[in-house]
Amino acid sequence: MAEKDDDAKKNGNRALVLGGGGLAGIGWEIGVLHGLASAGADPTGADLIVGTSAGSVVGAQLTSGRLTLPELYERQLSDPGGEVPAGMGPAVLARYLWGVLRSRDTEAYGAHMGRLALSTRTEPEEVRRAVFTERLLAHEWPRARRLVVTAVDAVTGEFRAFDRESGVGLIDAVGASCAVPGVWPPVTIDGRRFIDGGVRSSTNADLALGYDTVVIVAPIAVGGGPVISARTQAALLAAAGARVVLITPDRAARKAFGRNVLDPARRAPSARAGLAQATAHADEVRRLWPG
Repeated sequence: MAEKDDDAKKNGNRALVLGGGGLAGIGWEIGVLHGLASAGADPTGADLIVGTSAGSVVGAQLTSGRLTLPELYERQLSDPGGEVPAGMGPAVLARYLWGVLRSRDTEAYGAHMGRLALSTRTEPEEVRRAVFTERLLAHEWPRARRLVVTAVDAVTGEFRAFDRESGVGLIDAVGASCAVPGVWPPVTIDGRRFIDGGVRSSTNADLALGYDTVVIVAPIAVGGGPVISARTQAALLAAAGARVVLITPDRAARKAFGRNVLDPARRAPSARAGLAQATAHADEVRRLWPG
């Protein structure tokens, strides 16, 4: 943990953590961030941005410098175009539950989910990569701020945190972080296969340990078995001395998400719900994150 503390002191003291939650989660996170910024409580200038799954997409878009938050928000309201609807059937959900019940730790669970991902017939990896080539506004890591993107080794279950120093391209890192087991193909990086970083944690907020102020925007607040929840990680950061704001979906946002967060049609209503919800959190964020 000392390495994270040293990075915090070197790179600044404010972190923004963006969790996983499918296409609905992307829309909701951007709505929340746009609403916070509109209320004078903009956390997107963080020294560290941690992105997991949906959050990796949002983090890459925020740090691209190509579009403003209002423009990113409007993009969520537009026709999803070539986005392909996806979902998890009962058999896949059963494998997730079985893995939670049978895994002793996060690596064991990651390996279990990796076996599911590697054995599932999905669209070709190169087709999925083209989706992220189109979805991301920039294809190079940001240099002004530190963006960290999380993934899990599909064979060993080992957790990986990619950044511009990792030697891994941004498109591949984000694609790996979004490779939902049983839905999308694992991503090949240096001969290894990687799956969704949300397999370890929906936020991986512990990567912000050592930062003084942490804002966590988490479409999925709960965990289970070896998967640590966003609430637990927020509490651990606070216990370590950080000032933490955790934002999770309210009732209206959960309704906007619907039954399938991987459905592109849920993106726009989720973005609107996030924008509306931000008002309730603006004062708290502004107190911790002045200017």
